[in-house]
Amino acid sequence: MRALVLLSGFYLLGLGLLALLGAADWAVVLWAPAAIRIKVLIVSVLLAIPVVRGMAMLRTPRDEEPGGVLVTEADEPRLWATVRELAREVGTRAPDEIRLTADVNAAVTEDARLLGLLGGVRRLYLGLPLMAGLDEAGLRAVLAHELGHYVNSDTRLAGLGVRGRVQVGRMIELFHAKADAKVDKERARQERKSEKRIARGKKAKEIDTEGAGVTYRTMARIYSAYGRLYLRSTTSGARRQELAADLAAARIAGRDATARALRSIPAIDAANDHYLSSYAALGTDFGLLPARGEVFGGLRHLLAARADEVAGLCEELPDEPASPYDSHPPVAERVARIEALPDDGRATEGSGPALGLLTSPEAALGAIEDVSLTPEAQHMRRLDWPELVHEAMSARVARGTEELRAAAGAGAGSLPALLDAIDAGRTWEIADRLPKSEKAAAATGRAAREFARPALRRGLSALVTDELLRSGRARWELSWTGPATLTLPDGTADALPAALDAATADLPDTGPLRALLSQQAPLPL
Repeated sequence: MRALVLLSGFYLLGLGLLALLGAADWAVVLWAPAAIRIKVLIVSVLLAIPVVRGMAMLRTPRDEEPGGVLVTEADEPRLWATVRELAREVGTRAPDEIRLTADVNAAVTEDARLLGLLGGVRRLYLGLPLMAGLDEAGLRAVLAHELGHYVNSDTRLAGLGVRGRVQVGRMIELFHAKADAKVDKERARQERKSEKRIARGKKAKEIDTEGAGVTYRTMARIYSAYGRLYLRSTTSGARRQELAADLAAARIAGRDATARALRSIPAIDAANDHYLSSYAALGTDFGLLPARGEVFGGLRHLLAARADEVAGLCEELPDEPASPYDSHPPVAERVARIEALPDDGRATEGSGPALGLLTSPEAALGAIEDVSLTPEAQHMRRLDWPELVHEAMSARVARGTEELRAAAGAGAGSLPALLDAIDAGRTWEIADRLPKSEKAAAATGRAAREFARPALRRGLSALVTDELLRSGRARWELSWTGPATLTLPDGTADALPAALDAATADLPDTGPLRALLSQQAPLPL
């Protein structure tokens, strides 16, 4: 009823604005001079057209094609059996489709018709990264929560709220577009006028479009205010729907499993963000990706290696401020409500991993890559994790040598040639060509050397590391508990800093660095 009233309010607002414009027209026709009358009538018509146009747009935009990987009952019998069982227990019709996605999320939709009066195709979206971080009991709680939305007709009645938000959004866009067009037209007019002034030898005036489109922007502000009211009202209902779905999950899957799942989801989401940026995308700049199935599936290794850290995140719930525009209540509030329920004695149910419900997790993870990765990513070279980390980090080191190689010039781009150039007294000539700040560029003498020395040392260190990596005398090692580590030959890590200091001293000495490099043998495979 609230959504229906708000949707009706959109049309009432439009009719009210048209009535005000009509009243203004009537007033000026009766009392205003002819010149003002014509101007007001023109403005009134120009403002009324977007209002009528927006009210006449009854059809909501078509949804995009459903994403994810569609899995049939023949593909995933255990998953489908679990979903059907939970649907019966919740008391609703099972979804018509299950689609696996690459998100830390689960969701349900329904292609309802006639503003929710008639149901339609039901879809359950289930993220494989979410499954990677949950046990079976936690997944059952998540699924029961999502199916609970069907029981309360949340998905069917969502059409009312969506229709109103779309209509208001269209009106705001229409008036902003009109205002922008007026600004562009006024800017072009003033620019032509300025060109004429310049052609006559006069100074051009500053372009001022502040007053252009003001009436359109005023109309946009009116609809924006109504849009904020609409959002506040509909999202408050959405928050109540989430709390009701949480209770359904606790009733079906158990209090402890539901609370544990609610605690786990923010931790899994944070771990997945770190994994994607620091591991999965480690080599994308160089055309490298993890082996098939590991782009999203590698999260499993991170979660296993950092189990204690993830457990700590589960205990420390996000301290997020509540907003009237949030569609979900704060996680801490949801957990507190569930944990306050009476003990139902189901604390140890379903201890197996959630991915175990899939016939072949590896195949499912590979299929998700096929629909989630861009065409460019799908053509990247695939490597197992140890090789990916070594090659990607080695490429990063090589990229870190580019500035010093460019500063050294074509004849001294390699490490031996650079060391020869340093011995020949060209150290500060080369350092002076490295990128520098304004303050460093203005310095002279010893001050200039002190500014340049750290950059020179970093570049030389990268060149040495690159040489050791290329010759097989150093290797990057994968670590799921922290950054990748560089393995160097015995004694190199201790001796290298002093050798670099000597090579970049005021009186450079490359001897220690040359001696260190000549002693190294390739690391054993």
